[in-house]
Amino acid sequence: MIPSFWSEPFLWIHLAGIAAFPIWLGIVLLSLAIANPLLPAWLEFSLIAVIGIVPVLWMQLVKPFNIFCILVVALKPEVLTVEQRKILSLFKRPLERVGAIAAPLFLLLVLWQIYRIAPLALGISSLAPSRRIAGLLVAGVAFMLSNLFFQIPLSVLGVLLTKESAFATTEPYPVEKISADFTIAGFQVDRILPRKLSPKTPS
Repeated sequence: MIPSFWSEPFLWIHLAGIAAFPIWLGIVLLSLAIANPLLPAWLEFSLIAVIGIVPVLWMQLVKPFNIFCILVVALKPEVLTVEQRKILSLFKRPLERVGAIAAPLFLLLVLWQIYRIAPLALGISSLAPSRRIAGLLVAGVAFMLSNLFFQIPLSVLGVLLTKESAFATTEPYPVEKISADFTIAGFQVDRILPRKLSPKTPS
């Protein structure tokens, strides 16, 4: 039996965000291929890792991303349904925190492999800026976005794997605490999706 909360479109929208993950990794590769290294390899690697991991890890551990948003708009906390607020509660589970910590460890391995093969892409990025420092900064930001587009879908997947029985007993997240406990990206509005796709808002 398919869990009832699988009908929530915001879950699938953000799960699909994993498609952007390899794109941002490709940008990391091209950015690292700009010119020859200026700093020791461990220092360049550490710089990119800190820029790319720390902000997203802090967000997911302290103020998890509120998935009820698209691009630059987000649903106001007060218009979220009881089911949507239950979904938010699931993002605060200890299991989600474990995933938030484990994911960067995997991404560090990926980053190291990219850093090692980056010189092979020197010819591909010949039109990019020649300054290595610019390449490192772009690589750091691109790695942060790849981290973001990996972490959020991973969290969503954890929610989707929740059993219906566990979801039924989950307490809805208090409306008054959502703004303080979750990262809300964009302008807050009453509705984002068309009515036929968006769950009914509470009266």
